[in-house]
Amino acid sequence: MAFRTRVWSAGKLVLLGVALLITYVLFTAGAMRVALRSREVLVPDLLNQTAAEATETMTRVGLSLRVDEMRRLDPKTPADHIVAQDPPGGSTLRSQRNVRVWLSAGPRATAVPSVTGQTERSAEQRLLQDGLAVAAISEIRTQTYAPDVVVAQDPEPRTPAERVALLISRPESGTGYVMPDLIGVNGDRAADILRRHGFRVAVVGSMPYPGVAAGVVLRQNPQAGFEIAPGEPISIEVSR
Repeated sequence: MAFRTRVWSAGKLVLLGVALLITYVLFTAGAMRVALRSREVLVPDLLNQTAAEATETMTRVGLSLRVDEMRRLDPKTPADHIVAQDPPGGSTLRSQRNVRVWLSAGPRATAVPSVTGQTERSAEQRLLQDGLAVAAISEIRTQTYAPDVVVAQDPEPRTPAERVALLISRPESGTGYVMPDLIGVNGDRAADILRRHGFRVAVVGSMPYPGVAAGVVLRQNPQAGFEIAPGEPISIEVSR
């Protein structure tokens, strides 16, 4: 009888220990869930705010603001005001994370002038006078054009834009060409120019890229600065 009593007492202790362990696990899991949720904040709606206003708003809720370099034309949103954000307002995000925003370029940007055929310096001065920035300068080694002359531009003349990419001719070095920097320029136009100079150009892929128009070069192979010879293959990836 005493043996049964001891066994029953030991069983009750085991059950009590298991119950305490289960309670501890459940309490710990609940506490961790509450702690994780407490770090989540509601993303504010930043549309139509300026970057300064949005930065102040984000600081108050414990988030950071990341302004994309690419601006978007929008007839309803004033220039220098936020026209889009990711993630959108109303969603939840962990504290100290970034919210990416795009600023409006206004209903219409400055029309791009024609600088093809001008020297690099003259083209840059003309763009500066019109309030435009040079987005990128790519080079091509050729004897077809005079040195330091604009061979092509992107976007084309009379197109509303804020930034212009230029392709500049350089004197040939040796028997090959130096691979130009194609990142940020229109893929079709770049491919046409390179094909006219004897290169085999192929678009090997496309991917979505927020804030970038379709058909813009995102990656290239060979990389800019490598010496290549006519007939060699060039592969590019563009946005869609």
